[in-house]
Amino acid sequence: MSGKPDVVVLDYGSGNVHSAAKALERAGAAVTLSSDKRRALDADGLLVPGVGAFGAVVDQLEGVRGGEIVDHRLAGGRPVLGICVGMQVLFSRGVERGVDVEGLAQWPGTVQELQAEVLPHMGWNTVEAPEDSVLFDGLHDERFYFVHSYGVTDFPLEAYGPFRAPRLTWAEHGQRFLAAVENGPLTATQFHPEKSGEAGIQLLCNWVRSL
Repeated sequence: MSGKPDVVVLDYGSGNVHSAAKALERAGAAVTLSSDKRRALDADGLLVPGVGAFGAVVDQLEGVRGGEIVDHRLAGGRPVLGICVGMQVLFSRGVERGVDVEGLAQWPGTVQELQAEVLPHMGWNTVEAPEDSVLFDGLHDERFYFVHSYGVTDFPLEAYGPFRAPRLTWAEHGQRFLAAVENGPLTATQFHPEKSGEAGIQLLCNWVRSL
């Protein structure tokens, strides 16, 4: 036993699994690349990466029962982190080039093309994180690396009863869009922490420490 939090990077065919795994190791996790359901369920944390089209990522996830894995982990309060398209597929639906695809529906909302003069949104950008963010603790003046043309511009989920409101972080490229969500055990970023230098590693450290 290493004493480090055990994190599985869900290996379902997405392109950036190795860079994400290396970044998590730098952030203090013991990392395994795996598509095995039992391994993914038992880990302290699960990272869902994502590169490419919304529909293709949903199909690839279905091939390893990814939606079921995420459902079961969250039902038990076990942390999940989605990155880039791995964040987008957590929403109800994605609309790309006129094709409407159902997502994993952990959150209500639609992923759609940003209204911006230049797409993709590629490069470094600032974010507006809430003061009580765990993910952005110590990182409120930092910039992060984005590569995307699609995003979520409205988050209709509100807290009710004893549950705390989701912590929402926003960025802007043509219009405001969600850069990150912290919602109990489910966390996600639209940007790539593994491509965001020391700020990205610190963000992953904050997540790993929370496991």
